Amino acid sequence: MSEQTGILIGKGEHQVFLNPRFANRHGLIAGATGTGKTISLQVLAEGFSRIGVPVFMADIKGDLTGIATPGNPHPKVDERVQKIGIEGFRFEGCPSVIWDLSGERGHPVRATISDMGPLLLARLLDLNDTQEGVLNIAFKVADEQGLLLLDLKDLRAMLQFLGENSKEFSNLYGNVSSASIGAIQRQLLVLEQQGADKFFGEPALDLWDFMRTGTGGYGNINILAADRLINTPRLYATFLLWLLSELFENLPEVGDMDKPRLVFFFDEAHLLFNGAPKALVEKVEQVVKLIRSKGVGVYFITQTPLDIPESVLGQLGNRIQHALRAFTPRDQKAVRTAAETFRQNPNIDTAETIMQMGVGEALVSVLEEKGTPSIVQRTMIRPPQSRIGPLTDGERSDLLRTSPFAGRYDTSVDRESAYEILQKRTQQAAAEAATQEAEEAERKTTRRYEASSKREESSMMGDIAEGLLKNAVKAATSSAGRRIGTQIVRGILGSLFKGR
Repeated sequence: MSEQTGILIGKGEHQVFLNPRFANRHGLIAGATGTGKTISLQVLAEGFSRIGVPVFMADIKGDLTGIATPGNPHPKVDERVQKIGIEGFRFEGCPSVIWDLSGERGHPVRATISDMGPLLLARLLDLNDTQEGVLNIAFKVADEQGLLLLDLKDLRAMLQFLGENSKEFSNLYGNVSSASIGAIQRQLLVLEQQGADKFFGEPALDLWDFMRTGTGGYGNINILAADRLINTPRLYATFLLWLLSELFENLPEVGDMDKPRLVFFFDEAHLLFNGAPKALVEKVEQVVKLIRSKGVGVYFITQTPLDIPESVLGQLGNRIQHALRAFTPRDQKAVRTAAETFRQNPNIDTAETIMQMGVGEALVSVLEEKGTPSIVQRTMIRPPQSRIGPLTDGERSDLLRTSPFAGRYDTSVDRESAYEILQKRTQQAAAEAATQEAEEAERKTTRRYEASSKREESSMMGDIAEGLLKNAVKAATSSAGRRIGTQIVRGILGSLFKGR
């Protein structure tokens, strides 16, 4: 195999090439800190780019952006080129695009809450089973009521709506406790403080933008600025797993190809599996196993093979193992595990070699014809053709300014979604309640007025009746007095005249 048909990794007993036909069978780059893993990653990324394969990689240490510009001549580079026997070596950069979840040092990368889904979001929020169940109910209700979950405020509003109507939804889907909703809301607040509010929203990333080619037919190198993101490891790991899942779900089946459609490098891979629930590990295993049929290769970069679950490790056919140090029992176990995963070479003691290699050396085994692993070789890794180290601030700004995606993702869009719709419902309900309250108040006022009028009318009638009665009594009394007086007078006069 030659550089025209394969990717030159370095030289051991002979030159070692990665066959692009089997590059989608995934791989592992492992080794202790400072042994050269980043250089191996850069060499592979350059190689894929040169054969027209786009690459996505996370820049954990902040020193991979130099891949966008040609390297600098150095006597040690010349010496290694000569030892390996690289013909036509020249310094050159690769077409590169810088991305950043916060949008501060690269083009913003966004996803919607709905795209993330409840499983990955529960992992991101570190929810227990009960809280994850409530989160699933929130997604279910949102789907049924046509409420888009795009950003964090949408999810918060949805959870609040769920809590306010918990009795109704508990009867339908199971217990929705205020304690679970409160716990999720608190975790969302923590996530927002870590900068996730800039990640969730629109315009969402179009995955096809990761799969473009640039100048000269070279595949674009998509670099995620992750040197700050690594301070929030759960967000970092969840984002990369979401990206893998989206690729798996959206790319069509392509079967075996002469080269991958995209290669994905997952640095600090142990962050994905540390404390991960069984369901999540099974999902990773499923994605890694099946995504190769979509033409995507996944390469994990970590310190020891022990960082990767055996079910996933068994899917990684191409291996670059840098030096390991065996200072503790766990280190010794890591050395044995690494040695046992290679197809043994009778000319070397694999376990001993792992502890003896210098910087820039690695044990390499790649898949050959029929997909069988090659015999492991102690390999001198070739030097990159691009710059080792980061771009300057000015170079980074120029790269962003001339990027094909300049302006496309820079401005966020906040369209009507769950938050706005639920707010309108609340406002409408409040307005209707105010209207009903005003109408009821008016009815009460009317009733009081009518009652008062009736009382006044009754009082007036009573006064009239009382006056009439008084007059009648007065009249009656006056008449009776007159009659009695007349009778008395008559009696007296009668007596007088009778006596006379």
